[in-house]
Amino acid sequence: MSSVFTQIIQGKLPCYKIYEDEKVIAFLALDQISLGHTLLICKDEIDHWLDVPLDLYEYLHGVSIKIGRAIQRATGSTRVGQMVMGFEVPHYHLHLIPAWQMADIDYKRAKRRSPEEMHEIQTKIYRELENIERTKINENAMR
Repeated sequence: MSSVFTQIIQGKLPCYKIYEDEKVIAFLALDQISLGHTLLICKDEIDHWLDVPLDLYEYLHGVSIKIGRAIQRATGSTRVGQMVMGFEVPHYHLHLIPAWQMADIDYKRAKRRSPEEMHEIQTKIYRELENIERTKINENAMR
């Protein structure tokens, strides 16, 4: 049976999508540790991080830097924590969690947010990703 993440990838379940390309997809976690908590997953259904092919692992982590910067800018957080847990869904994924101090990264704080809050932070992160891409394009054009 496919994981809940595979069902999201296939469009069978809705999500607050942040980013998608041919290899990975990122969306807001249903239970937000802090507003902006994003999951980044590979589209291949791979259960454990030790089984992820190195090229895909490196690619996903490269994308996590771009998304992490967008989360940080959108939330004003001083850090974006990155965690791999792997117990709740058998599909390799990263948690990208905005944080201002270590105590902010605590699963006991996770809670559902209103659709309005989720849409607002989704829009902010998405806009920051667009700004990052636009800056990158402008920098390349100047070379």
